Amino acid sequence: MNSDCLKLAVYFGESDRVHGRLLSDELVDLFERYELPAAVLMRAVEGFGIKQKLRTDRFLTLSEDLPLVALAVDARAQIEALLPEVSALVAGGLITVERARLLQGPIGRQELPDDLHEAMKLTLFLGRDERVNSRPAYLAVVEHLHAHGLAGATVLLGVDGMMHGRRQRARFFSRNASVPLVVIGVGSSETINAALEGLGGVVAHPIATLERVRVCKRDGVLLAQPHHLPQQDDSGLAVWQKLIVYAVEQARHDGHPLYIQLIRRLREEGASGATALRGIWGFSGDHPPHGDQLFRLHRRVPTLTTIVDTPDEIQRWFRIIDELTDEAGLVTSEMVPAYLAIAPPDRVGGLELSRLRF
Repeated sequence: MNSDCLKLAVYFGESDRVHGRLLSDELVDLFERYELPAAVLMRAVEGFGIKQKLRTDRFLTLSEDLPLVALAVDARAQIEALLPEVSALVAGGLITVERARLLQGPIGRQELPDDLHEAMKLTLFLGRDERVNSRPAYLAVVEHLHAHGLAGATVLLGVDGMMHGRRQRARFFSRNASVPLVVIGVGSSETINAALEGLGGVVAHPIATLERVRVCKRDGVLLAQPHHLPQQDDSGLAVWQKLIVYAVEQARHDGHPLYIQLIRRLREEGASGATALRGIWGFSGDHPPHGDQLFRLHRRVPTLTTIVDTPDEIQRWFRIIDELTDEAGLVTSEMVPAYLAIAPPDRVGGLELSRLRF
C-alpha cells in the first residue's frame, strides 16, 4: 500500500509524568489504542528545550532525566484525530507533525510526485531482532542502502512502540526481539528508488515512509543552503523548518565530540531546542557501515542531532552547524508544517498544518 500520511514526533523528558504515570507510557498507550501501524519510543543522549534546561547522559546528576523522542506514523485522518489527546498529555516539550508517504506490504520502485525529486529521507520500521539469513535485518538493510549509493543511513533503537498495529515493549529479562527500531536513510530520489526496488528481497513486511529533504552538507563540503522558506503560508499559518546532522560519535570539532559541540553552541546562542540520538549502526558517504561491536575499545556509532525552529532562525542555526561540520557530517533540511512547543506558561506554535508547498 502506498498512501499519504502524517509523521508525529514528540520530544519530552524521561521523568515527565501525567495522571500519575510516566508520559512515555501514556503516549504509547494512546498509540496502541489508535492501533497505529508503526511507532517507536527512543531514548536520546543529550538535548535541551525552550527553557534551556540541559539533559545529558554525560553527568550523573543530569542523566536521570534524559530526552525521549516518540515517533509515530499513520494516515492523516488518524494522526489528526489523536493530536488533541497528545497535546493534552504533554505538559512540557515539543510536538511536530510532518507530511510523508506511507509504504506498507510489498515495496518497490515508486512513482514520485515532483516534490520528492530533489532528495528523500527513507524511514524503515523494523523489529529489533528480525533476521535475514540468521543475521539482524537492520544489518542487511544498511548494507543494501550502502550498496545503492545513499548518502547515509542510521539505525536507532527503540524501547517501546508499535509494529503492524501491535504494541512491542522492552522488558527486563526478555530478549525484546520485536521491539521496534528505525533505519533512516538519506539519498537522491534515484538512489532511494533503486534501493526500494530490491528492498522486498531483504525484509518481508517492512513499514516505511518517504519525505522530501535537501542535502546541505556532506563530509565537510557545502552542497546547498537550506530552503529560505516564508514565515507563514498564504492563510497566515506559521511555517517551521528542521535541520538534522548525521555524524559518527567519534567525529570531532576542536577536539570535542561533534554532537556535544552542536548542542553546546546552539544552547549558548539561544536556540529553542535540540536533541541528539545515538544509533547502533550506520554509515555516511562512502565509508563502510559501522557501529557497536563486542570487544572494541572505541565505538564508531552514528549520532543524529535535530533542531526545529522558524525559517529565519534556521538560517542562523545553519551558520553555526556549517562552521562545526567543517570536516564531517551529513546535514539535511526539511519543512515542518506544524510545531507546538510547550513550556508553561508559554505555548509557541500550533498543530494545524500549514498549507505551504515548496
